[in-house]
Amino acid sequence: MENKPIPKQKCPLIGHAFMCLVGVFLLIFLGLFVYDINLHITIFLAIIWACGQARWIGYSFDEIRLMMSDGIAKALPAIYIFLLIGMVIASFMQSGTIASLLYHGIDLLSPSWFLATGLILCSFMSVATGTSWGTVGTIGVVLVGIGEAMAIPLPLVVGMIVSGATFGDKLSPISDTTNLAAMSAGTNLYRHIGAMLYTTIPTFIIVLTIFTVWGMQYEDHALPADQIGAIRNALLSAYRLDLWITILPLLLMFVLSIKRYSAEASMLCGVATAVLIAVSYQEKNPIDVMNALWLNSPGQTGIESIDALLGRGGIYSMAWTLLLSMMALVLGGILHHAGFLEVLVKAVIKHIQRTGTLVATTILSGLLGNMAMGEAYISIILNCQLFKPLYQQQKIDRAVLSRSIEEGSTLTAALIPWTTTGTFYAATLGVSPLDYAAYAFLNVLNPLISIIMVTLGIGLLQHKK
Repeated sequence: MENKPIPKQKCPLIGHAFMCLVGVFLLIFLGLFVYDINLHITIFLAIIWACGQARWIGYSFDEIRLMMSDGIAKALPAIYIFLLIGMVIASFMQSGTIASLLYHGIDLLSPSWFLATGLILCSFMSVATGTSWGTVGTIGVVLVGIGEAMAIPLPLVVGMIVSGATFGDKLSPISDTTNLAAMSAGTNLYRHIGAMLYTTIPTFIIVLTIFTVWGMQYEDHALPADQIGAIRNALLSAYRLDLWITILPLLLMFVLSIKRYSAEASMLCGVATAVLIAVSYQEKNPIDVMNALWLNSPGQTGIESIDALLGRGGIYSMAWTLLLSMMALVLGGILHHAGFLEVLVKAVIKHIQRTGTLVATTILSGLLGNMAMGEAYISIILNCQLFKPLYQQQKIDRAVLSRSIEEGSTLTAALIPWTTTGTFYAATLGVSPLDYAAYAFLNVLNPLISIIMVTLGIGLLQHKK
């Protein structure tokens, strides 16, 4: 089928654009919080509403279908990673990688230091690999298991994991969003990272302090020696747990990511290695291992919570998440191509004079873009296009633009239930963004601290043409 361009027939009036977006958000809010309607159906109703608004301003049904298709097409890399992450998690369960990390980590992580240590581990992993999704799908799953065993509230544990995973996704030179923001804003990658250090490092220190102090109240949550022994014996009965063998898939992904192989290639190599270990070292039936890549089955340790954890993963397990993400992307394609979001943003930015107000508006626009379009990639590109002329006009360094775009788009994507990131985290870690958002302190505080610092004239950088 030939790809046709999407014509710009008629730009909506600002009042119509405002009505359209209010209608979308009102449908989602009422569906989720008032009538308890399934989120997929809520998004579907919002799509119908957006289609009607696009038709009202003159777009044909064929053109609206093209908008919807383009919304999905622009996020295809994220969809591919969805499928691969499902296989990564299942294969790491089958190979004993996750079980081995649980076995060796459950008595090494003190409850009082668990949150602070977990934040540092997730931050290091995400900086080194450049992927928050890979971090959440591997070490994040392990930390959920350990945190659950220690009876630490799971929304708090997941908030810590998301904070650490986002830290690296925002700062790593091999992160796709980091590179995309720098490229879209027209600035050097390392200048972009340097600009983000001004606001991210102080925020990280504050967040680390919060998790350290908060974690101290769980000092008496240390598992009794007999319970630790029971968990370890149960794991030993189901797996061979030589750490240097079972950790090979994770190390391979880690090394390939550092060497700047694509995320897809790194994950495929990790899956292949995990499958080989599952068959040769764990002596599992090859057919069972391959079927687990489609849908994993619960573990056989005899401990219900551990068995449920070890049964996660597989392509099918991502179906709920994938379908929701695709529907959100369809909605975003309509709102983007029909001009509803662009009209509102342009109407606001033409009245902006102060630098602090400009940065705050950029960050809020990133949040709005995520909510409307369901994908941080699209929000980053669109907002860079919209705000770049104004930053140039006010002679503000482009690295400040790219930093603000990341703080509005990359950081907030994890806090919204229907974005690709929010749905993935919920499916992988078993906690909704509505529950963990209040504890994802880095994601919440970093944009606020950035606005405050810029208002005070801190971190604006010397302007470069």
